[in-house]
Amino acid sequence: MDAVHRIVLPREDDPLDVRPMYLDEPQDVHCRVDSRRALTVPEHAKVSFATYFNAFPASYWKRWTAVGEVVLRLEVRGSGRIDVYRSKPSGDVVHLDGRFVKDASEWTALEFAVSLKPFEDGGFIWFDVFTHESPLAVRDAEWAVRTPLPPQRVAVTITTMRPHDAVAALAALGSDPAVLDVVGKVVVADQGAVKVRSVDGFDEVARVLGPRLTVVEQDNLGGSGGFTRGMFEAIENSDVEQVMLMDDDIRLEPEAVLRSNAFARAAAKPVIVGSHMLNLQARTRLHSSAEIVDLGTCFWRAAPGAVTDHDFATSSLRETPALHPRVDATYNGWWMCLFPREVIERVGYPLPLFIKWDDAEYSLRALEHGYPTVSLPGSAVWHMPWTDKNDSTDWQAYFHTRNRLVLAALHSPYDVRSWIVKHGLKLSLRHLLSMEYSTVALQQKALEDFLDGPAGLFDSLRTALPEVRRLRDGFSDARRLESAREFPPPTFDAVRAEALLQPTSRKAAIAVRAAKSVLHNLRPPQPATGDRPQLNVPALDARWFLLGNLDSATVSTADGTGVAFYKRDPEQFRTLMARAVRNYRRLGREWPRLRRLYRDALPELTSAERWRKVFEN
Repeated sequence: MDAVHRIVLPREDDPLDVRPMYLDEPQDVHCRVDSRRALTVPEHAKVSFATYFNAFPASYWKRWTAVGEVVLRLEVRGSGRIDVYRSKPSGDVVHLDGRFVKDASEWTALEFAVSLKPFEDGGFIWFDVFTHESPLAVRDAEWAVRTPLPPQRVAVTITTMRPHDAVAALAALGSDPAVLDVVGKVVVADQGAVKVRSVDGFDEVARVLGPRLTVVEQDNLGGSGGFTRGMFEAIENSDVEQVMLMDDDIRLEPEAVLRSNAFARAAAKPVIVGSHMLNLQARTRLHSSAEIVDLGTCFWRAAPGAVTDHDFATSSLRETPALHPRVDATYNGWWMCLFPREVIERVGYPLPLFIKWDDAEYSLRALEHGYPTVSLPGSAVWHMPWTDKNDSTDWQAYFHTRNRLVLAALHSPYDVRSWIVKHGLKLSLRHLLSMEYSTVALQQKALEDFLDGPAGLFDSLRTALPEVRRLRDGFSDARRLESAREFPPPTFDAVRAEALLQPTSRKAAIAVRAAKSVLHNLRPPQPATGDRPQLNVPALDARWFLLGNLDSATVSTADGTGVAFYKRDPEQFRTLMARAVRNYRRLGREWPRLRRLYRDALPELTSAERWRKVFEN
């Protein structure tokens, strides 16, 4: 039998608060973790493996693989009882099987077979351990399949601007011999000023990974250029059957590599296997699971039924019914995502988008070729949560805007121009009322570059970021200082500011607020406000209905590391709003032509030959 889902336990250097991801223990019970694959349950205890990393995602295996039955295999020593459970899509729990173990002085093997028939719409399988007067040791527990799976090796590719993070990810990858057995190649696309080879610890990970490791040093071509380089090296220069993309700034659970690899090997038809994102700052929180692109609005969001920002330390898997239905995704972020070789060979390479939307576009394109994306529970990495970033207003606003339009032109089956125009103008006004002039300037440059057509996309891999940075230099809202203490104290009445922050859902009230804010922004600001802010505004309070009534403010960054000095400028307001109206009108007129232009260019934009020229330069 082939193991497809091993039971794993926390690593030695994991903090104690990560244990709920692996073990569901009562408050008065603390198991002894003997290794990553073994533990001892004390007497008079009940411990469950109905946890994020150790419950078997049966409904996903039922839906996407040809496997009809899985077998729980484990070894036990001591006295106690093993009971196997499953859940329904509703979260209701069903007892399946159980066995007593009495005074086993030697390791004793147990097996429990479970059919996957009832799991079409959802449900997990797990086992619990019960003890009475004596402890019970458990080791090498795993879910296995009787039919051997075809052996397939995976190439892991990491693109990095953060060499220390990359070395840590490589070290985690090399920490488990079972993982190394399926890893045929490791590609690091090194795009930073400080090179990976120069970082302490690199020599050791290079020794562990041996000839599997290839480090490619290249210009900063963004995430799409770095990940495509890894795909390219794996497909063009090796014979691996799978390619896994992985961020560098992650905490890797190495078992996720094995689970993604096994799922892809077992799939009835080739599928892209995505992994979930856990919160790196709060390690028991599931930050992002299944996601979709709404092709009516061309925005990404959580898939219907997906649970986000769930804390397993507060509510376990068994206690959370919403986690048990199967949820279908249309794409998965490239913090960790696996592609069968066949998918890349038929679908092509990513678009030259630098960053943002390349992962969503690729999965939509793959789906059009018949290759769906599965976001697999129990396979995950820890990553910085999106809530600590505000990349829709900083330099990345350019790539968000341009690349979303590219995706819409390529893949939306609807005539979305009316919605894009209305939403784009509304968004421009909201940023302008918030004194975020640099954001609107970047969005308009992105719109104008999209209107110029796809011919410049490959060149922009090297030119877009320097141009974006030069453009932002001219705006005070784009310049970051360490703290609001670098400015004089604010002059605005905090009580009045509190009143302005009160939200409203009534359309008439919102319209009145917006009209007052627009009139305010057309008037000259008070002279003194250019040197002294009226208010210090936390990132969470930086809303248009507050900022739109101010002449200046310091606004904190989303991660709390600095502030920017926002200053109201009526001339910038008029100029940028007129530019937005002009550009969006043109977009509405030319949308049918642009759709044809981008769709006709797609084969060249994703071809190995075109990317080869980029890398040779």
